[in-house]
Amino acid sequence: MEDVSLTLAAHQVLTLIGPNGSGKTTLVRLLLGLEKPDSGEVVRRAGLTVGYMPQRLTIDPVLPLSVRAFLGLHPSGHKPTEADVMKACAEVGVAHLLKAQMKNVSGGELQRILLARCLLCVPELLVLDEPAQGVDVAGQAQLYALIARLARSYKLAVLMVSHDLHLVMASTDEVICLNHHVCCAGHPHSVRADPAFAALFGPQEAEALAVYTHHHNHEH
Repeated sequence: MEDVSLTLAAHQVLTLIGPNGSGKTTLVRLLLGLEKPDSGEVVRRAGLTVGYMPQRLTIDPVLPLSVRAFLGLHPSGHKPTEADVMKACAEVGVAHLLKAQMKNVSGGELQRILLARCLLCVPELLVLDEPAQGVDVAGQAQLYALIARLARSYKLAVLMVSHDLHLVMASTDEVICLNHHVCCAGHPHSVRADPAFAALFGPQEAEALAVYTHHHNHEH
């Protein structure tokens, strides 16, 4: 990657988009400190706490691991209280799953459980790599709306990586489109209209892209 620069602030949801191999995962690894840049620098506020949701999490199906036990696993040694766990699970809508086995939860439930685990770290920055992977379209819209709500209520900065252009454009404050460099960046509407976006994803995709908004607030 060359000439990639970004600033992320509290309350802000910033989404990285781009084709496979464009540098999204590399940029996330640089920001997390898992790799060192060949040039330039990454500046983090001292003491910054980060919650990270990986793109994939594989749990051995023969391992007897309940959702409650999984949420209690913290490499830092910090053991969340029962009240902490209940609050985080209630925030993301999985409190009813605490006794369930991790191997039995659905894709959408797993992503919400991972979000709850991030909240238990009391993060100031959430880094979410393809958070809606394995989730159906209706669930994706709800998950992105949940992430945007968490950013506001917990005063979080959120950095997402996503391929779900039609849905993510409605739930992010800013978009950075990568292809080994920053092709275009800004508010979703301005990125959608940028010629570089059309050149990267194709004019038909850019023309067809509708900023999706879910207007309903009900249960089925």
